[in-house]
Amino acid sequence: MARRSSATLNRILQAIPVLIGVVVISFILTRALPGDPAVQFAGAAATPESIEEVRRSLGLDKPLPEQFLIYVGDLLQGDLGQSVSTGRPVATELASRLPASLELTLSALILSCLIAVPLGVLAATRPGTWIDQLCRILVTAGVSLPTFFTGIVLIYVFYYLLGIAPSPLGRLDFIYLDPPRITGFFLIDAAIVGDWETWFGALKQLVLPATTLALFTLAPIARMTRAAMLSALAADYVRTARAAGLGPGMVLYGYAFRNALLPVVTTLGMVFSFVLGANVLVEKVFAWPGIGSYAVEALVVSDYAAVQGFVLAMALLFVILNLLIDLSYSLIDPRFGTSSK
Repeated sequence: MARRSSATLNRILQAIPVLIGVVVISFILTRALPGDPAVQFAGAAATPESIEEVRRSLGLDKPLPEQFLIYVGDLLQGDLGQSVSTGRPVATELASRLPASLELTLSALILSCLIAVPLGVLAATRPGTWIDQLCRILVTAGVSLPTFFTGIVLIYVFYYLLGIAPSPLGRLDFIYLDPPRITGFFLIDAAIVGDWETWFGALKQLVLPATTLALFTLAPIARMTRAAMLSALAADYVRTARAAGLGPGMVLYGYAFRNALLPVVTTLGMVFSFVLGANVLVEKVFAWPGIGSYAVEALVVSDYAAVQGFVLAMALLFVILNLLIDLSYSLIDPRFGTSSK
C-alpha cells in the first residue's frame, strides 16, 4: 500500500512539469493567433482611441513577459480570466459547458465499449469467419468516415426521413425545462429528482450524437481488443491452462481476457482524452453546448483567456485520466502495484 501511494505521488509530481509546459506553450501560441481581441471587443464602430483603451483594460499593451507573469499570478489564485466574447469568467463558462461534453463523450465510450469489446473478443476467437470480417468492416468504416458526415447522415435518416429522432438542437428539446443543476449531467440530475419525462427527453437528444461518436471510437477499441486477445490466446499460459483441463470459459475470460485488458484500457484512455477535445464537429452538427464548440468560437475572435482556459482544462483532464489509468493497472494486474521501480 505504501509503495502504491508512493507511485501515485510520483505520478502527480511528474505531471507538474507537463502542466507548466502547457501553460507556457498555450500562452505563446494564443498570442500568435491572427486578429486583435481588443478590436473584437470594442466593436465594429470603435475608434482607434477606444480600441487602445480596451487594449489597456485587457492588459494587452504590456510586454509579453509582464503579461505572462500576470497570467500565472491569476492562475495561482484560481482565476482563468474573463472571456472577451461572452463577458463571463472563463472558469464559469468551462464549468457550465464541461458536463455537457463529458456526458456526450462518456455515453459514446460506454456505447462503443459495449459493441467493440465483445466484437473484438469474438473476432479473435473466430478468425476468418463472418464475425471477424464484420469487425474489420466496422473498424475500417469507423476510421474512414468523418464524424460530421456520420452525424449529418444520421440526422437526415432518423430526423428528416423517418421522423423518429428529436430535432438536433442541443441537450433538450424546447418543450422540456432543464433539470435542477446538481452534477451538470442531465441524465443523472433528472434521475436524482425523479423527473423521468425530462430524463427520457435528454436521452433521446443524446442518442444521435453519442452514436456518431461511438461509431468513431469503437474502431480503435475493437481493433486493440482483437489484437490483444489474439496475442493472449497464443501465449504459453493459455496453452498450459487448456492442458490442465480448465474449461473454455475460464481460459477465455479468466486468463486471456484479463491479460488482454491492459492494452485495451490504455487505448480507451487515449481515445477518451482525444475525443473529449476533438468532438467539436459533433457538437457543432448537433448544436451541443460543450467546451469544444466554445473553444472554436473563442479561436475565431482571438479570445486569449478562453483558449488558454480550454487548453489548461484539457491538460488537467488528461493528467487525471492518465493517473486513473495507472491506478487501474494495479487492479487489473496486481503485479503493477508491487513491481520494483
